[in-house]
Amino acid sequence: MVIHRINLSLMSGVASTSSDLPTAGMGFHTTHWTVVLAAREKNGATAHEALGRLCTTYWFPLYAFIRRQGSSPHEAEDLTQGFFCHFLEKNPLVNVRPSAGKFRSFLLICLKNFLANERERANARRRGGGQPLISLDSRDAETRFSLEPADNRTPEAVFERRWAFAVIERTITELRHEYAGGGKSDLFEALQGFLPCGQGSVSRVELAAKRGVTMGAIDVAIHRLRLRFGALLREQVAQTVSSEAEVEEEIRYLISVLSG
Repeated sequence: MVIHRINLSLMSGVASTSSDLPTAGMGFHTTHWTVVLAAREKNGATAHEALGRLCTTYWFPLYAFIRRQGSSPHEAEDLTQGFFCHFLEKNPLVNVRPSAGKFRSFLLICLKNFLANERERANARRRGGGQPLISLDSRDAETRFSLEPADNRTPEAVFERRWAFAVIERTITELRHEYAGGGKSDLFEALQGFLPCGQGSVSRVELAAKRGVTMGAIDVAIHRLRLRFGALLREQVAQTVSSEAEVEEEIRYLISVLSG
């Protein structure tokens, strides 16, 4: 799914109001990024699995970055896949400190270094190295990339924007699964237009009449949806930063990227 429009007023509420982010008693869940850092020496399998999940989730911003650098679709696919093989095989986390910061920044630096090295290689790239490949849908990738609007931003700025969209998309996917698991898929489909990516044209009044409930009931349902969206967004962001203190900062930054 490609998101073309973000309702930033809802996003700003996620970042700035504690009532929309229920952290009291919730605790800070151990993040994938923190798991990777902590497990890199004690349990390589744990670190590899966590890192693989992050790569699988956020590979498209890297693909888009490579395409913006001038690579063809086929070259971008090969380079993205080759990067992940290299990244998982070479374990670049060995010398990373716990204060490594945001995963997206670290990943982009690693990609730039990889691309620079690839340009200097005259021989064919060594692929795989015994590591499982990250599952990339090349057709989906190029379709999504072709739908990108004309943009004069730098490849780095485009990467940041695509990363922000990926975080939102992942959050909405998780929320959709939760509602489906509770037998409330129809409710989610009816209300998703009120989320940050919402493009629904049905008003609250029309929705209440359609579902045969009061406006108050619709308002409560929307509030709960947004509340859970905020909590899941925090969890998604927490997976790519090193500490709880960085979560709010990262959410505010993602909002600024989307609004730009």
